Amino acid sequence: PYSLITQQPLGGKAQFGGQRFGEMEVWALEAYGAAHILQELLTAKSDDVTGRAKIYEAIVKGDASFAPGLPESFNVLIRELQALCLDVDLIKTKKPAIEAVVTDSELDDESSDDTDGKVEVPAGVEI
Repeated sequence: PYSLITQQPLGGKAQFGGQRFGEMEVWALEAYGAAHILQELLTAKSDDVTGRAKIYEAIVKGDASFAPGLPESFNVLIRELQALCLDVDLIKTKKPAIEAVVTDSELDDESSDDTDGKVEVPAGVEI
């Protein structure tokens, strides 16, 4: 049984709920390097409605692939932000959001700049 709003498994033995998997358990699996198990626990076995259907279909067909979808709790967060009049749009791209990697030597080079504590304001921004 799943919650109607968040689609997460119910808690408690009386409600035939799922086993709780808390923050420290997530840390333990991260430290152990079990990324695929974490992905399955936090998406398909939790509140990824379409992922559950896809996994069931893959098991029936005998496929071994799994592509997680968006968790329903994320959709609830989006709706709560929209209720606060925040316009949130999701953009699906194939490239990573962050491409640049800053090395320690680059940080040292940037920190040696003498700016006298002044902050440069980008063009078009008013303070």
